[in-house]
Amino acid sequence: MDKRIYLLAIISFVVGMVELIIGGLLDLVADDLGISLGQAGLLITVFSLAFAIAAPILLTLTVKMERSRLMMISLVVFLAGNIVAVFSPFYSVLLVGRILAAASGSLLIALCMTMASYIVTEQYRARAIGIVFMGISASLVLGVPIGLMLGNAFGWRAPFVLISVLTVLSMAGVYFFMGKVAPKPAVPIGEQLRTLKSRKIALTQTTSFLLMAGHLTFYGYLTPFLKMKMGLDGNWVSIVYLIFGIAAVIGGGIGGLMADRFGAKPVILTLIALFGVTIFSLPFAAFSLPLFLIVVIIWSMLSWAITPAIHSYLIEVSPQTSDIQQTLNNSAVHMGMAFGSMIGGIMIESTSVELNAAAGSVFIVIALGTAALSMAKRERPLTAAESFKK
Repeated sequence: MDKRIYLLAIISFVVGMVELIIGGLLDLVADDLGISLGQAGLLITVFSLAFAIAAPILLTLTVKMERSRLMMISLVVFLAGNIVAVFSPFYSVLLVGRILAAASGSLLIALCMTMASYIVTEQYRARAIGIVFMGISASLVLGVPIGLMLGNAFGWRAPFVLISVLTVLSMAGVYFFMGKVAPKPAVPIGEQLRTLKSRKIALTQTTSFLLMAGHLTFYGYLTPFLKMKMGLDGNWVSIVYLIFGIAAVIGGGIGGLMADRFGAKPVILTLIALFGVTIFSLPFAAFSLPLFLIVVIIWSMLSWAITPAIHSYLIEVSPQTSDIQQTLNNSAVHMGMAFGSMIGGIMIESTSVELNAAAGSVFIVIALGTAALSMAKRERPLTAAESFKK
């Protein structure tokens, strides 16, 4: 298999760190910049929103550009965004840095996925995409805990210094090893959105949005909960995130196996119900650290186990537009992250961080309803022509 796939996985790892790291540093950022936790939480909201919107637009605008050159330009902008974060003296400047990193990072992830699919032969295509996904998974398991340890030891800017160094190394890798990669035709945004005319597809994408909204309402403010409610120090917070990351990756594998064995529909409904119950129960397990960690492991596994089943269901509903559905689902997920972190910020400002879990579980219950509605009526799979029909 083409060795350049591993370079794409490294780039995905670096981008994944930037997206996920800020949630564990909210209190440090808030203290340093003199802002509230709710305002710090908007750094997640802004990033996720820019990430969701930028990728399809930028891919369309750059459809004719040679891929390696586009990746290098994106890495330069990504580096600039992180350098702005390192030296930002004010909250507003940090927001600008996050937007730059999000927009360029979303394009980088999209490029990694698409390039992985066509720089290898067809027999290695699924494996190549899986390796790129491993880069994103590794950022959750290793990158975020390491970043949190650096942040707790040297300040919240330190992880962004590390990310900047890794970005420079990635740029060197692309320059010396990637070579030219010709672009392939992209599906216009209008045609992508027209596939949402299918009730099943629209409701399934809405389900993904609601699931991530519910998840981020609490996960985005996990660090304040661990410190304020449970009295854990920075090292223990890093350990909790490490446990979460390992469990999440394991959960993703288990979710895929379950969907293959039992079918996507029953797995989606069952896991969403369990997911809602688990999030709601988290504050009630906080009196005992061992019990809380057990619930965190279940919560984390469920958070990633649902995704493969949803992807499988989207392919089942519309096999001819499966690639488009994955792109739309990525946008739905990040829109949900943006919305959930915003709601979480409002909750922590107006009530208590302990209630964020209850608020998140409400979104999960609604997601269970939209998933059930999507599956309630038989609808034959859409053909490509029907999906794109105006």
